[in-house]
Amino acid sequence: MNMNIRDERQLSALTGLTQAQFDQLLPIFSAVYQAQRQASYEQAVQTGQRQRKPGGDRQSKLATPAAKLLFVLYYYKTYPTFDVLGTHFNLARSKAHRQLYQLSPILHETLVQLAMMPRRAFQTVADLTLALKGIDQIIMDATEHAYRRPQAAEQQRAHYSGKKTAYAQEHCDHGTTKVIVFLGHTFPGHSHDYTMLKAELPPDLDWFADLLVRVDLGYLGIQTDYVGERIERPHKKPRKSKQQPETCLTPVQKAENKALSQVRIAIEHAIGGMKRYNILVHRFRNHRENFHDHVIAICAALWNFSLAY
Repeated sequence: MNMNIRDERQLSALTGLTQAQFDQLLPIFSAVYQAQRQASYEQAVQTGQRQRKPGGDRQSKLATPAAKLLFVLYYYKTYPTFDVLGTHFNLARSKAHRQLYQLSPILHETLVQLAMMPRRAFQTVADLTLALKGIDQIIMDATEHAYRRPQAAEQQRAHYSGKKTAYAQEHCDHGTTKVIVFLGHTFPGHSHDYTMLKAELPPDLDWFADLLVRVDLGYLGIQTDYVGERIERPHKKPRKSKQQPETCLTPVQKAENKALSQVRIAIEHAIGGMKRYNILVHRFRNHRENFHDHVIAICAALWNFSLAY
């Protein structure tokens, strides 16, 4: 491996983690990797596809668990092309490609075992209550991620964000303080924030009956469609009309909007924390099916991990 990391600042720039956090993650990552490798070996022996014992293969350029963890975190943090990634780790482009798709699920499982992965779906209100662990308030928001322009015209229409030549994927995030508790699945770029919420948490269940919920103006209608007396949404400035040519919020409404925004800033910090990983900042290039959804879950879990350790 050609990469020599000189200090913790450089490690953080390349992986998004401090040395202490990297050291905390490494033993679990190594155990998950060894368990999956052993399971793969036993399956190959049973099917007659392998006779050699583990360790009899050609030595990998990523010889240690630390090198493997550094490799996959470096990809998520800096998001290089596979040619550049292979150059940094002394791998051919095809080897770098294969290693990334082999190691990424192992990182995902590592974060699952550490209980850092946000929930992706709730079947009942009780499931949501259990995930909140006694906390009675949540903040909700959505974010988008630039996406490559699909070749098919139908897919272009689905992913078009409404902005000039911009294509995107949308995600719905629910958090408590800065911790991401729930991460919705990926939606096409033209999806509205409130539409995604209704798809993930249908209004026919009383999700927010006992919760303090804070949202932005993108969730217009939530106070009507959902049960809950503590749903807070900013006041919207009324439109101008002949009857009301001068429109503005009252001082009280402005003060209430300011107070709400000062609390809701936590979800913006959480989204920004996920986007420390450049794979969520640059236009998404990977073509593997469902990999985008896999990626944002890992980045959210890494953010939760950085808060916990």
